[in-house]
Amino acid sequence: MRFLTRSLIALAFAALSLAALGYAGYSMMSAIQSRSEAPEGGPGADARERVFTVRALTVTSGEVTPELAAFGEVRTRRSLELRAPMSGTVLELAPGFEDGAEVAEGQLLFRIDPSDAEATLAFAQSDLVRAEAELREAIRALDLAAEDVEASQAQLDLRARALERMQGLAERGIATEAGLEEAELALSSARQALVSRRQAEAQAEARRDQAQTALDRQRISLADAERQLADTRVHAGFSGTLADVAIAEGGIVTSQEKLARIIDPESLEVSVSVSTAQYLRLIDESGRLISSDAEVALEVAGFEITSPGRVLRASATVAEGQTGRRIFVELLAPRGFRPGDFVTVRLNEPVLQDVALLPATAVNPAGNVLVINSEDRLEAMPVTVLRRQGDDVIVEAKELAGREIVREIGPNLGAGIRVRPQRETATGELLEDAAEMVTLDPERRAKLIAQVESNTRMPEQVRARMIAQLSEEAVPAAMIERLESGSSGRPQRGG
Repeated sequence: MRFLTRSLIALAFAALSLAALGYAGYSMMSAIQSRSEAPEGGPGADARERVFTVRALTVTSGEVTPELAAFGEVRTRRSLELRAPMSGTVLELAPGFEDGAEVAEGQLLFRIDPSDAEATLAFAQSDLVRAEAELREAIRALDLAAEDVEASQAQLDLRARALERMQGLAERGIATEAGLEEAELALSSARQALVSRRQAEAQAEARRDQAQTALDRQRISLADAERQLADTRVHAGFSGTLADVAIAEGGIVTSQEKLARIIDPESLEVSVSVSTAQYLRLIDESGRLISSDAEVALEVAGFEITSPGRVLRASATVAEGQTGRRIFVELLAPRGFRPGDFVTVRLNEPVLQDVALLPATAVNPAGNVLVINSEDRLEAMPVTVLRRQGDDVIVEAKELAGREIVREIGPNLGAGIRVRPQRETATGELLEDAAEMVTLDPERRAKLIAQVESNTRMPEQVRARMIAQLSEEAVPAAMIERLESGSSGRPQRGG
């Protein structure tokens, strides 16, 4: 029994010894393989600093016109509502009287049954003839009353002279008292008759005035009847396009019922809502709105219809429950636009001096840009962002002018990191001398080609293009860096 126990212990120790020898051999083989794959330069080669390739951009200072983008609705500046001037039956419609139809100024649009209007006009004409006859009669009566007054005045003058003669005779003792009294009574009667004739003349004048007033009223009634008859035929006030048509031939309409609308398609404007801060940038020192240029754009099925515009005016009040301001932009070339379109309006703000237009990716959330110094290392520099428009930003360029910055800041970039800049223009085009080329030795070239061929996740076309580039004498350094970084997972090593 003791012999069996000792034999089992010996077998266990032998197994452990074999396992330790196997692990030692595996470690040695791994070390030899890693050393053979490592580039020349000794064991410290893995500790070389990693260099990132970045897209560089040289900042230029100058004048930039900021662009304010807002949304608005197109509406017409000139429209005319067509309403039924009177009740009746629609007897006639113009050919093509429908939504979207073009009409010319003065064109007959529709006609309402004129029977009632014609009857009213006939009555007005008859009343006018009667009023004219009444006026003529009143004038003749006034003339007769005037003649009566003249006759009464002559009678009075005669009685007055007779009284004077009688008084003269009475002073000489020839006339009697009875004759003198008779002459005085005759004069008094003549004076009373003259007053009566004048009252009759005044009444004749009043009658003439009333007849004249009645005639004027009848003329007004006649003009109103003629207008009502003319209103049965509705014409276009100006040339334009019909909209909101709600009328049919033979239908009965009521007075002031809305039947259609004429819109002038050449006179359009856009109502735009902007914030108060944006509005303050569009006014001058006196508080008046600047008449700046604008561009109005409408996206339709992947295409964009544009029209130049001009800022006209701003709203006088702020609607209840609203904020900001509402401005109105005139469309100078409204072809293709219609009232009700929801459009984008781009307004030109006053020009800014000593600023730079940079991609938005060049500024990190902290408001810094990464400047590339003379040693190709990154330095963080704070900037003042004045405007953000689309994918670009406008920043103050007093301290940044002429410096080289990173165009796109990634999560791996920060101050102190060494980079290999690919210099680009402001439009993102790669400069001719910006691409660095590296000549590979045969062993390194074969290793990279094998790496590309073994990558099954890469599309066949991309794989073929990369193999062709790796087969050339000079290979872009950026490609080598991407391949070696992706294959080994370690920092880039020099070529």
